[in-house]
Amino acid sequence: MTGTIPLAALLAEAQARLQSANLSFGHGTTNARDEAAWLVLWRLGLPLDSDLQALAAHPVAPDAAAAVRALIEERIRTRKPAAYLTGEAWLQGVPFYVDERVIVPRSLIAEPIAAAPQADPIDPWLGPHTRRVLDLCTGNGSLAVLAALAWPDVTVDAADISADALAVAERNVARHGLQGRIRLLQSDGWCAITQRYDLILCNPPYVNRQTLAALPAEYRAEPVLALDGGDDGMDFVRHLLARAEAHMNDDAVLVLEIGHERAHFERAFAHLAVEWLHTSGGPDAVLLITRAALAAARETLPPDPKRCAP
Repeated sequence: MTGTIPLAALLAEAQARLQSANLSFGHGTTNARDEAAWLVLWRLGLPLDSDLQALAAHPVAPDAAAAVRALIEERIRTRKPAAYLTGEAWLQGVPFYVDERVIVPRSLIAEPIAAAPQADPIDPWLGPHTRRVLDLCTGNGSLAVLAALAWPDVTVDAADISADALAVAERNVARHGLQGRIRLLQSDGWCAITQRYDLILCNPPYVNRQTLAALPAEYRAEPVLALDGGDDGMDFVRHLLARAEAHMNDDAVLVLEIGHERAHFERAFAHLAVEWLHTSGGPDAVLLITRAALAAARETLPPDPKRCAP
């Protein structure tokens, strides 16, 4: 067709533009090639799991190619994560709505949730007693949704301080038809939560201030409230662990993501026994804590830095 461009050529052009623009990836893709494929296919309305080799010769009309190029230029000009431009992100193959009210979902906790039981490092601590789950700092609700999908017999509370984030989470709960099993709660940490749980999931703000100041623009486009963990990254974690035992049933466990902050975690909680879970982020980005371990370390835990209104 006159004036058309083969899809493969358009993809190569988009990849080259992204590669030369000194962008940062990590919000759903890890490289320019994959991000180009995502943006090109999305803009053309093609399935994101399309066979690119089979579609290599697919003709793209001039106006559609222009729309693709405009999207690539917007990604470069704004340095916003691609997920904000498309309004969608995936975690463990499950789609979620996202916008700039929430961080782009990428929690490593999703990996053990989605793993087959025989490969799930959380599974040995779960059982028939596991009925109530809390996703604290739920953001767009992705971990709550994944937990409800993985364990059909549980009910999930999904809590966040941000009303904006909970509005996004509400869309995702409805999208996956889980309104009857996921309850959304607005709470500043534990402050508005009164229940006890069998499993607590938490991907809190844990980035230390020095690292936060050096983050690329793509990460600075996200809500700082969801990233800023204070000077050592442990501000929210201190609050979390100071009160967690009181919200856990006898055999409950807490699964916590701390990213690259293991050294800060171990300085803050030197006497707390934890189980490190291996994920794609390495052997020390996600950890599991039992209620018994929290009870044993109770006298050594740092005080709760958060004052909850009576």
